[in-house]
Amino acid sequence: MSRFVRWTAATAAVLLLAGCSGSASRSGDGKGSGADPPASAASSSRASPELPASLTSQKLGWGRCEGTSDSPTPGSDWQCATLKVPLDYAEPGGETIGLALIRARATGGSRIGSLLFNFGGPGQSGVSVMPAYAGTVSALREHYDLVSWDPRGVGASEGVRCRSDKAIQAAESVDPTPDDAAEEKAYFQDAADFGKGCQKAAGNLLAHVSTTDSARDMDLMRQVLGDTKTHYFGISYGTELGGVYAHLFPENVGRLVLDAVVDPSTDMVGHAKNQARGFQRALDDYLKSTGQDPDRGSGRIAALLKRIDTEPLPTSSGRKLTQGLAVTGIIVPLYSEQSWPALTGALAAAERGDGSDLLALSDSYNDRDASGHYGTTTHAQRVISCLDDKQRPTAAQTRKLLPEFRKISPVFGEFMGWDAAGWCHDWPVAGQYDTPEVGAPGAPPVLVVGNTGDPATPYEGARRMADELGKGVGAVLTWKGEGHGAYGSGSGCVDSTVNAYLLAGRVPRDGKVCS
Repeated sequence: MSRFVRWTAATAAVLLLAGCSGSASRSGDGKGSGADPPASAASSSRASPELPASLTSQKLGWGRCEGTSDSPTPGSDWQCATLKVPLDYAEPGGETIGLALIRARATGGSRIGSLLFNFGGPGQSGVSVMPAYAGTVSALREHYDLVSWDPRGVGASEGVRCRSDKAIQAAESVDPTPDDAAEEKAYFQDAADFGKGCQKAAGNLLAHVSTTDSARDMDLMRQVLGDTKTHYFGISYGTELGGVYAHLFPENVGRLVLDAVVDPSTDMVGHAKNQARGFQRALDDYLKSTGQDPDRGSGRIAALLKRIDTEPLPTSSGRKLTQGLAVTGIIVPLYSEQSWPALTGALAAAERGDGSDLLALSDSYNDRDASGHYGTTTHAQRVISCLDDKQRPTAAQTRKLLPEFRKISPVFGEFMGWDAAGWCHDWPVAGQYDTPEVGAPGAPPVLVVGNTGDPATPYEGARRMADELGKGVGAVLTWKGEGHGAYGSGSGCVDSTVNAYLLAGRVPRDGKVCS
């Protein structure tokens, strides 16, 4: 089972083009960071109890980053360290856990501060993605230390593995769009089993990996890095994290960029509908680009998926391409217009009865390597989002919603509808909210970037995020483009506007459009 509501353009590019996954391990000499002295803890009416000096004044032991088989060692420019944070912010003097950090120091003479990056998911390792993404933000590094981290429950920061490789592959046979009572029972049993595996693996951590927890981690990170304000670049799910941070700590907000924006006004079912709409929109644009009628093209793909549901396709690996894997394989290249030709070839091969190409695309999303080992990104994604999301749609509720989902998208609608029901079914920890609170009155302007062709976080979410941040806070920059995310996607207008905001504090007119 896969959920696509929070993924990232940076991550998709890295997975498809660079093959980077996993996370770097950390090493340090324990002799201090060499950064500016830590700022005193800021007060906030929404903040948790005051943190002890043992946390706010800790010294980071920046040292050489050590690679793994999944994530090569980054270059000598990069340093890694471990930040201690409370397991439970309600008991700040209690048990702590370690967060893996990575940074590259600013190269220019006029350093602004640290620029924190979250690449989405939730569940993506910033430690592994940051070095691969650094070329995209090279202009920013002249004046910022580039900093990212593995959020709690992710990668080298107490990463959670809920299921073995063998069990993950076995679950590929579970039908994600149940056709009868037996398939429905198997679907929900698989979901419940996954949750039990997460509970066994994570223990007490399972209740402390929320977006709110990570936002509080960010503010502790700010203090320990020696920054008076938090400068931040969030992509996809990272926009939700940024919005929650702004709500909790509006007085500590510096320059925040939110790109590929998750709609903060919708619940889990609303997100699923938005995403079915977004991916169908992207598929229509793809079909138009190949000279096909979108309605006819979608109908043909839907018919192909129905055939695969009944009879999975053979592949060169010996594994079968199931309907769920096929849908994932179709979705992945829609994240980037540059990947559309790969979709053309994969669909043509599937029509001929060969599922190899769609399976390879699906494996790239599911973080599966050639040896059959799966990464834990999707595990962390589920652990975090199910602690965030309170909504738990039942099977009966889902069946009533399916006609609406099918109307939204003949290709992805039913898949997204069932996914919303199964994603957090029988989850061992209750969710925290229906929708995240991102209102940030009193915060300085936040740059919200939306892409009209974004499949995973449809464009409409950018305006809603800006509205919820509050009057005078959210400023929307629109790019009329394709793919997930706008910055670094080929628009000089977008890149120069974002750079001017981050480097010079120039806030564009709310509603500025880059074509």
